[in-house]
Amino acid sequence: MEFRHEPVLLKECIDGLNIKKDGIYVDGTLGGAGHSEAILQKLGQKGQLLGIDKDKEALNFAKEKLKKYPNVKYIHGNHDNIKEILETLGIEKVDGILLDLGVSSYQLDNKERGFSYLGNNKLDMRMDKNQELTAKIVVNTYKEKELADIIYNYGEEKFSRKIAKNICEYRKQKEIETTEELVKIIEKSIPAKMQKDGHPAKRTFQAIRIEVNNEIKPLQKTVEDCIDVLNNEGRLCIITFHSLEDRAVKNAFIQAEGRCTCPKDLPYCICGCESKGKIITKKPIIPTKEEQSKNSRSKSAKLRIFEKK
Repeated sequence: MEFRHEPVLLKECIDGLNIKKDGIYVDGTLGGAGHSEAILQKLGQKGQLLGIDKDKEALNFAKEKLKKYPNVKYIHGNHDNIKEILETLGIEKVDGILLDLGVSSYQLDNKERGFSYLGNNKLDMRMDKNQELTAKIVVNTYKEKELADIIYNYGEEKFSRKIAKNICEYRKQKEIETTEELVKIIEKSIPAKMQKDGHPAKRTFQAIRIEVNNEIKPLQKTVEDCIDVLNNEGRLCIITFHSLEDRAVKNAFIQAEGRCTCPKDLPYCICGCESKGKIITKKPIIPTKEEQSKNSRSKSAKLRIFEKK
């Protein structure tokens, strides 16, 4: 299957990274390599790009797509481990990092990966096929309250308790093995009049995918670690696709900026506030209407940028 992935907010990301020709840059979510190719086009011969991805299929595609560029290192790993990855490569600091969070178009379109609620495929949803935890394990072994909490917190699904209850009832008879089985359980759990706003399984599938790939819990520390490994005036650009991710990134940026909490009438700071840099985007950058019309999956995208001082 062709690895198709339209890079979201491409110009905005490249502008946001403020690329130096001889700098070292990290694409922590290499994917279809659209953003990476644009970064490489801005780099000179002494510049370097590090491409990280959990998905070996993505890495293999990127190696082929970027084969004319000699200044790329490919790493099968997780951007959450950015410090360890750079240490292994003998690199202390970099000039920019890009994270394009969430699932790629290829992973969604490749129904065999089990990310999509369309079709009938095995429940998987792993970005890294080497890991043990799958969507099938989550829906068949997690306790009812645990499932309800995940579906509510990660999917913002108001019928989470009913969905979790029906999952547990269903699996008493047989194991839930396919995406189609799970979709039918979800559809049964949501009143028909409430199923008009998009596909009824969308939020639950998102929640289970986030749990399988541990997408939210490490995000605060990941942002902190990324800022720590930036050179002075280095930029961190992060694209999110739902409110949970965006909120986590926004809060991490605010904390890193280190806003003083002292009363304004004090002549100097006594709260011990330390700043790691400044937030470039006071409000997130969103795709233009033209981009949204060309690429429907860009509609929920938000870009936030931080600069190390």
